[in-house]
Amino acid sequence: MSSRRATWVPRRQCLAALVRVLLHGESLTVALADETADLPPREAAWVRALAFATVRWYVQLEAMVEGMLDRPLKPRDAVIRVLLCQGLAEIFRFGTPDHAAVRETAELARAIQRPGAVGLVNALLRRALRERELLGQAMQRTPALRHACPAWLVAGIRASYPERWEAVLEASTRAAPMTLRVNTARVSRAAMQERLERAGLAAQPHPLVPTALTLAEPVDVDAIPGFADGLLSVQDAAAQWAGLLLSPQPGERILDACAAPGGKTGHLLEASSGGIDLTALDVDGARMGRVRDNLRRLGYRAQLVIGDLADPEDWWDGRPFDAILLDVPCSATGVIRRHPDIKLLRRAADIPALAARQRELLAQAWRLLRPGGRLLYVTCSLLADENERVVGSWLAATPDAKPLPLAFPGGDDRPVGRAVALGAEDMDGFYFALLGRAG
Repeated sequence: MSSRRATWVPRRQCLAALVRVLLHGESLTVALADETADLPPREAAWVRALAFATVRWYVQLEAMVEGMLDRPLKPRDAVIRVLLCQGLAEIFRFGTPDHAAVRETAELARAIQRPGAVGLVNALLRRALRERELLGQAMQRTPALRHACPAWLVAGIRASYPERWEAVLEASTRAAPMTLRVNTARVSRAAMQERLERAGLAAQPHPLVPTALTLAEPVDVDAIPGFADGLLSVQDAAAQWAGLLLSPQPGERILDACAAPGGKTGHLLEASSGGIDLTALDVDGARMGRVRDNLRRLGYRAQLVIGDLADPEDWWDGRPFDAILLDVPCSATGVIRRHPDIKLLRRAADIPALAARQRELLAQAWRLLRPGGRLLYVTCSLLADENERVVGSWLAATPDAKPLPLAFPGGDDRPVGRAVALGAEDMDGFYFALLGRAG
């Protein structure tokens, strides 16, 4: 990045994406896709890395800015706060040479037609360099600042994981690994590992998940041998337990009730060698297109239905299912390594509404399950209010339901089900409860 364009243009696109996320509540993934679309691949990757670093540490960076300002910024200057946080991210979290970070961030203020802010940006970032040690110490005083996580979420994680909450929060600030799911119906994990290593991609078998290989370094999926042929899929190790725990049997009629984007749909078919009658349901037609694409790549078929689980009369044929995978909409706090904007976009007030929706979907799915059938309730949430409390309260009101044992070697036992802590064996945070219906 030696040319003028190679310094301030990527920074401008990074700032544009951050403004969309932090000031307008958009998804970081969507904002980055838009703002890097016209950049060369190397610059786009640099922008994504800086944006992720800024969002991942934003709670801490914003506190630094507020602590150094002589007076609060006016609402119309909110973009300057974001710009300052981006500059601090370069200094504290990104490894840009100090004076280059100061110079280029100040120049960016001019480039976005805020020349009046150039002096403020220059002065505040230079002060941050002088007071680096004091600022670092100040950020250690509370868990929310230390781990760059909103106080409400810190409290929720602490309540849900009282013995390991600090480890969970620390894991939330690290980048997630790239983990692959091997279609063991077609190739062994050992053979796939050898093939990857012949292609120069170091991979290790996951110690708890028999279908998982973790790459030493993330790569583009086009560079992964066997991906295009359906031998491999990208899926977190903990997420792979959904297909394994439901344990689909040949000939069973199974519902994947919230299927998009289709990772677990594909795994159910792989786990049964395609020998099940699978219905993949999702309310979002656009996202259902991704399910279709995934199945086409894997070489499997399922009945794809666009519909609302809460309104089965619109799509259900009245025949009960032998098993149901219910991966409910949730806060997604278990995947904040991959989507750090969740920490900033989600609010404490969202959780009761999500829990109510989860109970509704659980009750509706139960109506579709045959006597003697089983249902696997899944979330990627770290919060007990979306996990064992939802399932526990529903069980208390459902006489024909009982919890079934989970053949899962990892995770923490809960009053109902089992939780996987974010970062445990480098997995995302998940919750599973297997429920059986009386015959």
